[in-house]
Amino acid sequence: MTAPASLVGLLALPELGPARLRALLEAFGTADRAWDAVRRGALDDVRFRTGSASRSSLVARWRSVAGTIDADAVVADHRRAGVEILAPGSADWPALLRDDPEPPPLLFVQGDPSLLSTVSVAIVGTRRCTAAGTSTARALGAGVAAGGVGVVSGLALGIDGAAHRGALRRGGPVIGVVATGLDVVYPRRHRELWHEVASAGVLVSEAPMGTAAERWRFPARNRVIAALSRLVVVVESGRTGGSMSTVESAIERQIDVGAVPGPVHSPTSAGTNQLLADGCLVVRDATDVLVALGATVVAAGAAPTDDAEVGAPSDDPVTNAVAWTPTSLDDIVTATGLPFTEVAARLATLEVAGVVERESDGYRRSTVVEMPRGPDGRSVR
Repeated sequence: MTAPASLVGLLALPELGPARLRALLEAFGTADRAWDAVRRGALDDVRFRTGSASRSSLVARWRSVAGTIDADAVVADHRRAGVEILAPGSADWPALLRDDPEPPPLLFVQGDPSLLSTVSVAIVGTRRCTAAGTSTARALGAGVAAGGVGVVSGLALGIDGAAHRGALRRGGPVIGVVATGLDVVYPRRHRELWHEVASAGVLVSEAPMGTAAERWRFPARNRVIAALSRLVVVVESGRTGGSMSTVESAIERQIDVGAVPGPVHSPTSAGTNQLLADGCLVVRDATDVLVALGATVVAAGAAPTDDAEVGAPSDDPVTNAVAWTPTSLDDIVTATGLPFTEVAARLATLEVAGVVERESDGYRRSTVVEMPRGPDGRSVR
């Protein structure tokens, strides 16, 4: 599907967030009619919140800015810059956004758009992180990437950037979701990191090129971070802030949330420790993330399907690789030769079935494994 140029024009307007755009589209039915009404300032019948600005001044500002925009030329500028514009229904539109309660109207993409549909985890946290938090985020990003899982972040300073640097070091899929146009690097200190992510993975925004950083765009961006992820992991965070905005978006979408424990008196761990007290997943290392994602993939019906049956050690290489004494996840992966995520998904299934048990230092075979078998000798579920 081709993105209408008029919709690109609307998205270029200042202070036009998801709610106001939705109001315009509901009032006029199509982006073309809404764009024409904005250019004429004919918005008397449109209901939308104006915040601190008066309605008349906002409408006048939109009309003034729209008069300077040639929407068709803006679309052409994106093509020349190598930025792809994805519309809902297009072949590369992310699968996880198809049923999202508040999907972006368009996505502006630089890099490999197919990565937007890969199994991914968001690793987020405060900009004012500790050295320990930076190290943990980098290790999580590297470990998750080594398992073939995508790492999503907002490319902010602190935890976000550290997670992506770790993932880039291991050559894993990286997805950067930004709040500005793809030609407006924010923060400026991450210019090199932006280019690395765009080259090795994919950069994505719901704002057209030229869009500057505005405060409201960051919480809007956070909902996209959550929506593109199977799991959101918070490394360090206070009780409020962007990370908690991402958590709220994840909870609204029934996406699991994990948190890294921190010192009880550290302000940078107040939010993460509260998440753990509320029952979120405890994340100590990349293994915790991969195992949780394995269970998520199983629940989503995306687990590997083969002839191996739960409880049939002679048929299942993962079960065979688990000893009666604790066996690390790394050793199981090495023994099977299977991808990290496939092993994690299989272990999650075996753990639920009672075939293996998870301990602090790995997995071991359950002491009681008795599965019913059919006439042909194969185990049955």
